[in-house]
Amino acid sequence: MIQLVAFLGNYGHEYAHTRHNVAWLFEESLPVSSRISWSSKYKSDFFSVDYDVYVSWLCDAGLLKHHADGSLPVPAECPKKLYFMKPLTYMNLSGDAIGEAARFFKIPSSDILIVHDEIELPLGTVSLKWSGGLGGHNGLRSAKAVLGTADFWRLRFGVGKPANGAVADYVLGSFTADESISLAQVFCQTAVLYAKLLTSANPQKFVAEWGKKKLLADVK
Repeated sequence: MIQLVAFLGNYGHEYAHTRHNVAWLFEESLPVSSRISWSSKYKSDFFSVDYDVYVSWLCDAGLLKHHADGSLPVPAECPKKLYFMKPLTYMNLSGDAIGEAARFFKIPSSDILIVHDEIELPLGTVSLKWSGGLGGHNGLRSAKAVLGTADFWRLRFGVGKPANGAVADYVLGSFTADESISLAQVFCQTAVLYAKLLTSANPQKFVAEWGKKKLLADVK
């Protein structure tokens, strides 16, 4: 099961609303985000919480439902805690932070979910992926280098490609006002998947639906 969620982005006010920071924007959009108290650990903004407490927050937010008897939807094999991080190493060295936390808590790469931007997917498309290629993403390259494997989960938010100009300038550019409105819709729908991923012993079962899911009509 997923134990560690790493939201990739670049630290600094100037990067706050850029395409490369879409994972941080997603985390901030989650209805449970206001309950998180970040601390500086493992080269990141870091937070840990008892598993059942976080699940209760997800239920309070309406992202999950209690069982008919009122109990929490907590699998028998669930971990004791969940760990969340936003690496402060800048994107290209994200793996340093992820690896440090994974080693300390003895979390296998298969229990790590990395949330990140994806230029190979159009805005409005979300993809859940296990292992495989890295698509040229420097944050994922860093994670693979440090973890020694690409066998980790990815939740990818499409940001599209530039029609012309440098890709680096594009991903470090800010979302337009219209794109931000579209993202809010995407985030709202993806939050439900996110909650299910954290409470499932088999994330693979969501790949059929979410391997490449278009959540919006074509965004110009």
